[in-house]
Parts: sequence; structure tokens; C-alpha cells
Amino acid sequence: MGQEASQKIKKEEPLSEDPALVNRVQRVGGRIAAQTDSEYEWEFNVVDKDVLNAFALPGGKVFVYRGLLEIMETDAQLATVIAHEIAHVIARHGAERMSIQLGTALVGQAAGIVLDMSDPTAARVFQQAYGIGAQLGVILPYSRTHEYEADHIGLILMAKAGYDPEAAVAFWERMMEENKDEKNPPAWLSTHPLSRERLREIKQEIPGIKRRYYQG
Repeated sequence: MGQEASQKIKKEEPLSEDPALVNRVQRVGGRIAAQTDSEYEWEFNVVDKDVLNAFALPGGKVFVYRGLLEIMETDAQLATVIAHEIAHVIARHGAERMSIQLGTALVGQAAGIVLDMSDPTAARVFQQAYGIGAQLGVILPYSRTHEYEADHIGLILMAKAGYDPEAAVAFWERMMEENKDEKNPPAWLSTHPLSRERLREIKQEIPGIKRRYYQG
């Protein structure tokens, strides 16, 4: 299902052909993915839209929007985003959410739906689980618990890949600054708005993670 969704997105969304942007995302993403010990066939793409967004699909298909890349001051800040999305994949957060939706809204139909993405109901459930929007690309509407877990795993992955976890603080502070005057947050943050509590959690975790994992 993740592969099918990825192919659909590639047909509908403009993918960047800027070698500098694409190579940057693939280089940083590859370093982080190498730390996961997973068997996913990781793939990193750049969507050529001025949108503050990023997302990952089952099976390791990661997409980063050009608008988000343009506010990244360092590769370590980009690593914060990609590591967070990779963390959602390896923790199977999207699958958990989809299972909940199937269990609550589609009792009795689940088996057939899961096996057939061409089924309109299956497609709708998948889109809801992974936040696929027709106009805005993809959001990951995970719960607060999933977000904290992805933050934690992401910090570890970026540190093991040689990126300073301190960059996560700079990135999230930049995102807060970018959105301070916005009535509605961008797609990437709309379902889990950044809070000072979340940033505080990240700051508290960084010293221990740096001592244990970071060799930079």
C-alpha cells in the first residue's frame, strides 16, 4: 500500500530535479537510514513546492518539500526532520493508526479493505491514516504519544549518524518563529502543533543522547 501510494504521489506531485536539493536529501537520508538496521528499501524524494512539509510512507518512502529545505540552515537541521520521519516508519505509527481506524470504522470489512488499495474505502482509510491530502501533499496526523516517540527515536538516529542533536532545538525554534504570525500552521505541523512542552522534552533528552550516541 505504501508503494502504491508513493507511485501515485510521484504522478500527481511535482518532484524536484534540482541536483543540489535532491542529492542533499538523499545523502542525509541515506546516512540516517543506515542506522536503522531495517530491511526497508529507503527512498528519498523532494517535492518541488514552497510548502513547509515532510512525510514518510510505509516501506521507507520519504518526501521532503522544497519549502522546508529552503529554511534549513544546516544538514543537521535537515537530519532532524528526516530522522523524525524515519522514526515514524520504523515504529510503525501509521500502521497503528490505520489499524485503529479500521477497527472502529470498518468492522467486518477490514480484511478485504486491507488487501485491496483499489477499493475506494481502503484508499480513504489509508489517506486518513497517513494524512494524504489532495492539495497539500501528506501530513502525518499522529497522536501526541507517537510524536514524542518519533522525537526520541529521531534524536538517537541522527546522533548515531553523526549529526549533532543540538540542531533539533535550532530547527524547532525556527519552525516556531516561522509560524508565530500564522493563524493556521503549515500542513506538517497542523495535527501536532509544536509546544514549548515538546521542545522542553527534546532539550532534556539531548545531553544523555549525545553522551551515549554522538561521536561528532
